[in-house]
Amino acid sequence: MSTWVLVAAEAREFSGVGGFLENVKKLDWAIDFARSGARDGRQWVLVANGPGPRLAARAIGAARASTHDMDAVISTGFCGALDPALAVGDVVVGARVVDPAGREFAARIPETTRRHATGAVMSIDRVAATAAEKQELRSAGGTVVEMEASAVAGCAEEWGTPFYCVRAVTDEAGEGFGIDFNAMRDAEGRFDRSRIVRAALRKPFERIPELLRLDKSCQTAARALGEFLADCRF
Repeated sequence: MSTWVLVAAEAREFSGVGGFLENVKKLDWAIDFARSGARDGRQWVLVANGPGPRLAARAIGAARASTHDMDAVISTGFCGALDPALAVGDVVVGARVVDPAGREFAARIPETTRRHATGAVMSIDRVAATAAEKQELRSAGGTVVEMEASAVAGCAEEWGTPFYCVRAVTDEAGEGFGIDFNAMRDAEGRFDRSRIVRAALRKPFERIPELLRLDKSCQTAARALGEFLADCRF
């Protein structure tokens, strides 16, 4: 049985794909979230350990320590659009991943019958929080932006494992955030939800609707991502 390892930042990014898997089991690994399941005769291993490259590297490292024969590694989850043509819920398949140092990692394209965009994934260790910052990343050639793919790609390259990157849009190119999510990360890089709530309550009529919109966008993206991944062949 071939094994596909999917790496995201948060468990909720897997909420759409979980319903397509059979025999889902919790894995007792030293990371935030680890599950295994089966679909079409293949084993799927889902891991998440928080945002950013350092935590993503721990997640994929935990998977490799216990899953020695990985047939494919897939960096997945949510992303911000850099291309103005992209809307919330659109799926983007990365053809390449670019990190802040300008290093590029090639990514394979899965077989699928579902509609999607293809382009360059800009992988940075921060939230692209303003439309202006997104425009700069777009000018550098990016299609979407996220926070973990470069670390996962680097590990896959080191191990000689096929690498893919599949993301779903939660915020559009012209959209920014009133809350400074980058200031809400702890020493390890995880988002401190209690601090986010306190920040929202300082301007409740502006910030709470923003968080509710983002939550709805995440739900839309998770459903689209799950349907897309279930159709893929890596």
